[in-house]
Amino acid sequence: MSDLKNKIDDLLMKVNKPARYTGGEINSVIKDANKVKIRFAFAFPDVYEVGMSHLGLKILYSLMNERDDTYCERVFAPWVDMENLMREKDVPLFSLETKTPLNMFDVIGFTLQYELSYTNILNMLDLSKIPIRSKDRKGYPLIIAGGPCAVNPAPLSDVVDLFVIGDGEEIINEILDLVASCKKDNVPKEDFLRRASKIQGVYAPSLYVETYNDDNTIKSIKPIEEGVPAVIKRRIVKDLDKTYHPDKQIVPFINIVHDRIVLEVFRGCTRGCRFCQAGMIYRPVRERSKETLLKLADKLIKSTGYEEISLTSLSTCDYSQIESLVYDLIEKYKDMGTGVALPSTRIDAFSVNLLNEIQKVRKTGLTLAPEAGTQRLRDVINKGVTEEDLVNSTKEAFKAGWKSVKLYFMLGLPTETMEDVKGISDLAHLVADVYKDVNGSTKGLKITVSTSTFVPKPFTPFQWYPQDDMDSIINKQNYLKELLRGKIFSYNWHEPNMSFLEAVISKGDRKVGQAIIKAWESGCKFDGWDEQFKFDKWLEAFESVGVDPKFYAYKNRDFDEVFPWDIVDVGVRKDYLKREYKKAIEGKLTGDCRLHCTGCGIKDLDEGVVCFEA
Repeated sequence: MSDLKNKIDDLLMKVNKPARYTGGEINSVIKDANKVKIRFAFAFPDVYEVGMSHLGLKILYSLMNERDDTYCERVFAPWVDMENLMREKDVPLFSLETKTPLNMFDVIGFTLQYELSYTNILNMLDLSKIPIRSKDRKGYPLIIAGGPCAVNPAPLSDVVDLFVIGDGEEIINEILDLVASCKKDNVPKEDFLRRASKIQGVYAPSLYVETYNDDNTIKSIKPIEEGVPAVIKRRIVKDLDKTYHPDKQIVPFINIVHDRIVLEVFRGCTRGCRFCQAGMIYRPVRERSKETLLKLADKLIKSTGYEEISLTSLSTCDYSQIESLVYDLIEKYKDMGTGVALPSTRIDAFSVNLLNEIQKVRKTGLTLAPEAGTQRLRDVINKGVTEEDLVNSTKEAFKAGWKSVKLYFMLGLPTETMEDVKGISDLAHLVADVYKDVNGSTKGLKITVSTSTFVPKPFTPFQWYPQDDMDSIINKQNYLKELLRGKIFSYNWHEPNMSFLEAVISKGDRKVGQAIIKAWESGCKFDGWDEQFKFDKWLEAFESVGVDPKFYAYKNRDFDEVFPWDIVDVGVRKDYLKREYKKAIEGKLTGDCRLHCTGCGIKDLDEGVVCFEA
């Protein structure tokens, strides 16, 4: 092992950001690996700076290391400079804590946050000298995966041994107990997977078969053995206030994407935006009490020394005690210079008033997400905000001294017309007019408009709707470039071919999985990074395995079609999604379900599931 450490040390002198690979940060866990029963590698399929910002990693790393019988270590995708040297010097992928090669672990757990990171998973396995396909792995670590993208496990079903569907902290200890027991009795992987499949929330794809109709749609997904569940029911943390949250967080040596304390105030969302997968698959809303959050904040500040607390959730301003929580945190820590950050802000004056309070300690940016340019289209997606909301919120912000604002939109939303696209520019100009009314001129004003391409995701009302084709998106982007000329505007957009690939994989089946493997064999990795993305290689990969990617991204789906993700029950019923789809096409709104139950079905998923009521 010392020889490997020496080899790694030699490489660190030759790469950018060597701290990505050193470990040893404050609050990282050191154990005697010889005294534990289970060695678990938490694998994040992107670079250190992205992975270390991930709340799920912080929670599961700390939770697993609370166990005396388990040592959880971290590993991230090495950037290309490090990978090239590792391959040249025959250095296997290693954990940060003990520099142990990954093929010596019992379990490697990947988190699936983004479909364009899937080739990195294959690359990390290959760098670890572990076969890519599950069927080729005898005597190797168990490969498991969880996270939001796991709700459609099909594309990685030939790679991953076991998927975890739902909240990881609710199920991981049951899986670790089984791993310890089966390791002690030397149980073969096949038998372990049969036993694991009995745990609610576990999907072992090797125990199922996916069949197809002549038109390439799914015919069925069925277990191949008796006793294996026909549908995988999602696991849910029922009481967030009582569930585990770490009171220590690792403090990196280098800047990471979100370099601050991360405090999860609630999980789930009640707004019902029809494009938002997270808003559907993380239901119901479960809040932490203000008292619990204040205690956690105190411990985390003491254990990390951070000077900023980020209150995270899908819509933090909807937290029932947000005002008093923010005021209490600022009052308690303002003399220490410790500020509060809200990662996302709704378009209303209340949110801006909160930001006003927050910036007394630290200046924050103003980012608003109307999502669509016209009221008609905002009603289609059920955004529930108006032009008047935008005017009022920006007016309050400009009165308080803000001079720049970022506006986020999507292009290619269902039923979108060029009039809706023009509406994006109209809103940006309206914000400029508001600034002029407040300040007398537009001097100093900066408005950044960003558009992403809409990706229809599983378990949303728009899962049946086709994605806008790339030529159409490019035309719309060019139209906006013309409309948003002038010194006060800047316009950013997302590459439509990356969004196309995201749509293909997110709605993909097991055949798409073969294309992922082929693309990686052709050199694809870090597909979410512009400078590494090789779209031509992806198109060649699809062609070589006989898969038409447009079938997955552009097909208008029938309501009766079987989807690859129908093997999973996230709790939101299909008839609810169909109802929401029809209301979208009619431009009808659905209200906030904190105020009135909209009948999505989540309360029937499992015993003890309770929706938050205001």
